[in-house]
Amino acid sequence: MRNIAVLIPCYNEAGTVGEVVASFRKHLPEATVYVYDNCSEDETAEIARNAGAVVVPSKIRGKGNVVRKMFADIDADVYVMADGDSTYRAEDARKMINALTEEKADMVVAVRKEKSEAAYRVGHKFGNRLFNFIMKMLFHSTFRDIFSGYRVFSRRFVKTFPVTADGFDIEAELSIHALTLNIPFAEIESVYLERPACSYSKLSTFKDGFKILAKILKLLKETRPLFFFGAVSLLLFALSSATAYPIIVKFVETGLVPRLPTAILSTGIMIVSFLSLMCGIISDSVAKSRTEIKKLHYLLFNRAV
Repeated sequence: MRNIAVLIPCYNEAGTVGEVVASFRKHLPEATVYVYDNCSEDETAEIARNAGAVVVPSKIRGKGNVVRKMFADIDADVYVMADGDSTYRAEDARKMINALTEEKADMVVAVRKEKSEAAYRVGHKFGNRLFNFIMKMLFHSTFRDIFSGYRVFSRRFVKTFPVTADGFDIEAELSIHALTLNIPFAEIESVYLERPACSYSKLSTFKDGFKILAKILKLLKETRPLFFFGAVSLLLFALSSATAYPIIVKFVETGLVPRLPTAILSTGIMIVSFLSLMCGIISDSVAKSRTEIKKLHYLLFNRAV
């Protein structure tokens, strides 16, 4: 029999966590439900415990930090991760677990389909579409919803995923990890429910949006350094050429260099451009070696499902 763990990271979700725990216990009666309380200032932990969950305190703030602790602490064959705000349907978990098994996947993502316009804040909906497009351009992503917090994982994925995120950028890191190692994944459509009035979103549209973008660029630098540094090199090359062009034209016409400081600046930018390209070439070899090591480590684990 498979050992299933339901992982619910929570911060101030006293109004909804009891319902979420009860729903998962109803639809996955064989699973153990874990609620990781991330320094809540309300009765989240007590309500979750009374609803039948195993409550574990997580004292370092941030969703990424909570996920790191959950993945390190819990041993299971299948991991179901969902938020504690009652926006995800527990009845879809069984369908996601079946997809994990039938499609030999290591991650299944619930693609959110809102039941009402109020389910998504306008800024969040736009941001999700924007970042899905960015991921497609930078990582050739085929994910339709990279920020979905409702996912199912195999043991192999969980125990070989090096969590570095500390906040809401964790979902982007999960997706990029799967794309980088060509880990098989599947997607299942799931109705995304409107957040109850007693719960509020902890995601800041702009602050967390910039943090997520910074994380994506950092992972791009680490996983595709030739692309990253090559793009920087190309931009610097274009800037150097633009500043040097009028000087070169003047030199051809008169044999004089009229703006020596600009010529020196242009030369310096061109040197940095070539240095950036060399950094990309060298870093690319290192990145490929790191990816091969991660892939070998990943393959050592039995899927167990």
